[in-house]
Amino acid sequence: MKQFFLGLISLFSLGLNAQMPQEFNTSDPNYLEDQFYLGLTYNFLLDKPTDFKQTNLSYGLQGGIIKDIPLNAQRTWAIGIGLGYAVNSYYSNLLAAESMNGVEYALIEENAVIIDDEEISVKRNKIETHLLELPFEFRWRNSSAEEYKFWRVYYGIKLGYVFSARSKLVTSKDKTIFKNPDVRKFQYGLMFNFGYNTFNVHIYYSLSGLLEDGSVLGAEDLNMKPLRVGLIFYIL
Repeated sequence: MKQFFLGLISLFSLGLNAQMPQEFNTSDPNYLEDQFYLGLTYNFLLDKPTDFKQTNLSYGLQGGIIKDIPLNAQRTWAIGIGLGYAVNSYYSNLLAAESMNGVEYALIEENAVIIDDEEISVKRNKIETHLLELPFEFRWRNSSAEEYKFWRVYYGIKLGYVFSARSKLVTSKDKTIFKNPDVRKFQYGLMFNFGYNTFNVHIYYSLSGLLEDGSVLGAEDLNMKPLRVGLIFYIL
């Protein structure tokens, strides 16, 4: 957790520095905007099963590079095509456990699990994903080569490939970690970024489920979809 907050402070500092005037802009009529990004989100899960609850701080971190392609002479309209990396954690009372039949799911009740007939308190329980992301944006901003404080509205789609996913349970006695094959490899959704100068809101709504089709909790299908809301900072 200490490293998380240190990372947040560094992220904020970079965002502030990114908005400082750049000397080369005043002499370059072919300037480009927002070619790198860093973001921090809170991760919600929608379409939850009965009695499912999110716990702790379900956070996400993202960063990457964007190719800015202006569409008009004023360079206020553009397309952005990018490549990035993201890590997302989803803390909840949904317990994943390995079995002979694959991954089985159950709900943690009263913050405790029963192991070998012993009740053990649960500290943290999560699904964590690491993704390569491909954002595709339509971009509007009222910037110029001399103006580094401006409004922006960016919207589009984001494709993601989960190259690593794991479930992690931390109890008062020990911790259990395993690679979770039920996490959907290919994910996609809609994104919307808007703001002024340093602070910009980032919203991502997934059109694909977090888990593969066929993942169940008792008689209920696990069709949870991520909704990520937070801040995004642009550089250069």
